[in-house]
Amino acid sequence: MLDAYEDGLKHRFSEIRERISSAAAASGRSADEVRIVAVSKTVGIDEVLAAIRVGYRSFGENRPQELHAKLQGLAAASPEVTPHFELIGNLQTNKINAVLGRVDLIHSISSMHLARAVSKRAERLAGEDPHFSEQAVLLEVNVSGERTKAGFSPDELRAAIDDLKELSGIRICGLMTMAPRGNADEARHCFEGLRLLRDELVSCHPDLNLVELSCGMSEDFEEAVSEGSTIVRLGRVVFDPVFALK
Repeated sequence: MLDAYEDGLKHRFSEIRERISSAAAASGRSADEVRIVAVSKTVGIDEVLAAIRVGYRSFGENRPQELHAKLQGLAAASPEVTPHFELIGNLQTNKINAVLGRVDLIHSISSMHLARAVSKRAERLAGEDPHFSEQAVLLEVNVSGERTKAGFSPDELRAAIDDLKELSGIRICGLMTMAPRGNADEARHCFEGLRLLRDELVSCHPDLNLVELSCGMSEDFEEAVSEGSTIVRLGRVVFDPVFALK
């Protein structure tokens, strides 16, 4: 049963990579500029191990407790495997300590309050743990303006960027957004807005190194790649064998 599932993962991995290559080439980019984060929040240890065997290397979790369970389970099941985990969901301030030093990247710094809290605790951890220096983060931007979505508005980020740059303990690597669902044109417009905002911020603040644009999920990753995404967060299209690629 698991062998058949793994074969399906392998076939889908190849298909996803082909789609990314085509979307990147159409916009004058290389597929090597795009990294896949396999969103593992709905699957177990066996499925993650199967995904590792077919070629996935980065995994995304949105709850610190699930992240901890995955790390423990993988260490017990396959100690030689060292996958990279990233936090892609909303981060509550009372969960910061459970994440720092356990993930390569936090995608969801959605407010100045959260940025300061992560900075403060990262500084403290750096003083306690010689293996930890700083936490890589992305700034979440609500480009679409939807009330149900978290993140800085573009204007809020413009106003806050000077203060954000001064925070120690964190390294701001780029921006993240989520597009409205169900409309490819709206998604593309949202991803374009994130890229243009990044370019504007870098132009006004040359010391910023906003290399990463985390946008694009199972339904819209091709539109995201076309608009400059460097990280696509893929869950159902990776792990659900009946999810249909459009």
